[in-house]
Amino acid sequence: MRRREVAGLLVTLLLAWLVAYPLLLTGLESVRAPGGWTLEHWARFASAAHEWRTLWASLWIAAASVVLAGAVGIPLGFVMERFEFPGRRLLGALAALPIALPPLVGVIAFLFLYGESGFVSRAVQAALGLREAPWRLRGPGAILLVHAYSMYVYFYLYTRAGLARLDASMLEAAASLGAGRWRTFTRVTLPLLRPPLVGAAILTFMTALASFSAPYIFGGGFRVMTTQIVASKLSGDLAMATVETLALAAVALAGLTALRRTGGGRDMLGSGQKGAAAAPRQLRGGLPRTLAAVAGWGIAALLLLPHATLLLVSLVPPGAWTTELLPPLLSASNYGALLREPERLRPILNSLGMAAASTIAAVTLALVAARLVVVGRVRVRGWIEGLLSAPWAMPGTVFAMALATAFSVQQPWAGRWILVGTFWILPLAYLVRSLPLTGWAALAGLRQLDPALEEAAASLGAGRWRTLTRVTIPMIGPALAAGASLAFIMTLGDFVTSIVLYTYETRPISIEILAALREFDLGIAAAYGICLTALSALAFALGERRRGERRGERRAERREAR
Repeated sequence: MRRREVAGLLVTLLLAWLVAYPLLLTGLESVRAPGGWTLEHWARFASAAHEWRTLWASLWIAAASVVLAGAVGIPLGFVMERFEFPGRRLLGALAALPIALPPLVGVIAFLFLYGESGFVSRAVQAALGLREAPWRLRGPGAILLVHAYSMYVYFYLYTRAGLARLDASMLEAAASLGAGRWRTFTRVTLPLLRPPLVGAAILTFMTALASFSAPYIFGGGFRVMTTQIVASKLSGDLAMATVETLALAAVALAGLTALRRTGGGRDMLGSGQKGAAAAPRQLRGGLPRTLAAVAGWGIAALLLLPHATLLLVSLVPPGAWTTELLPPLLSASNYGALLREPERLRPILNSLGMAAASTIAAVTLALVAARLVVVGRVRVRGWIEGLLSAPWAMPGTVFAMALATAFSVQQPWAGRWILVGTFWILPLAYLVRSLPLTGWAALAGLRQLDPALEEAAASLGAGRWRTLTRVTIPMIGPALAAGASLAFIMTLGDFVTSIVLYTYETRPISIEILAALREFDLGIAAAYGICLTALSALAFALGERRRGERRGERRAERREAR
């Protein structure tokens, strides 16, 4: 027992060093000056009107993103879950497609499609005979457009999950008592859907608050706090950057706390009634079915346009497309350049290597921590769970700046080494950002595992290591695979952390996409985006395959038991 407690304390200290210590050092740097302690930096922040405008912009952009994403995702979730029409299953899967686009890739796809020189803009300009582009994709409107497209998926998936768990007998009881459809919807359905809708709102709010790609590309003169932090760092005002980092962290925690208090419980996927869910209602009549199918496929085409646009632009050779509505020449030369030229191939290899290393480390640390929490039930298990979850509540810019502050000096006695400017700082940052995904997966897997299985293995003479490798890990493998695939995808396409910490030698794909855009090498930027999307889709498919294999094994075991 004493050994477990010591191990729990060591893991807590390691997590605190990775998660809490950099934030603490950032806080100290914000009140430190060459002459000693000072509040000058905070006073400068408090007296700067543009800082408050930027902070307010981050807050209202996040709140507006929740409203817009909900306005799209909730009705779409109801339609796909409650009505049966031709192609519903395929359309339901396509509706979740934007989640497969890494943030920066989704932004550049929007740029190629709806930007001043994009396909839609050129088509409208040609159709109306305009001399200039009909619009400029700049400012808060453009940011909210991208957010609504990429984040409605949270509401869509959570709404469908909540409806799938909704007990149909409760709706029938309301109808039998004389409640109409609207009254049943407002007094029964919506209250029962409150947890998943709050869960979707939390995810959307935190994602929008941490968003960097859309404000960076489309913001123009409009800044949010994530872009302001990077601007302060690049201008050399590190003290102000630390204050801005802490201000954004405080807003994130306050927003998260406020949203959680409205959740009415911890079950974010629904109330979990025991009865069967309501079956989708079959649309009757030729006209309603036709209208539903046309509307559904229209939505699917709209959702697929950014992906198709990215693929098309990636096939345009350099200098082959200027003022024409459509590219006059297509070839695979951009992909050949990525594979043939070492300097263009390096970002792909960098991203793969750093994402793989950080994911393996995050899964290992999460598994050790989760076993101490669930199996060992150490006294510090609450601290371990809190530290595993903390990075999720913080925007990527916050942790990037915190790590840059913590590991920019050589003080081994204080647990600080110079990692900024080396290969190791980015994998370390990716590891910290991945901990919530891998930690939640490991905790969920172990909590669902029957303790009798490990006890049976021990009674048959299996040691701890053999039990872990032959029983525990195979049984929780699907959960670990899901967490690992999501962590790998997130780190593979990371932009917000990378732009703060990268060097030329360690630049990942996202930074190279930005460099290609700045050089107007659009075909290369799109080719990188397609490669990034394909690698993310492959990682997601491998994780889903592992889960599918496990589900098949469980079904076979149940058939044998019968």
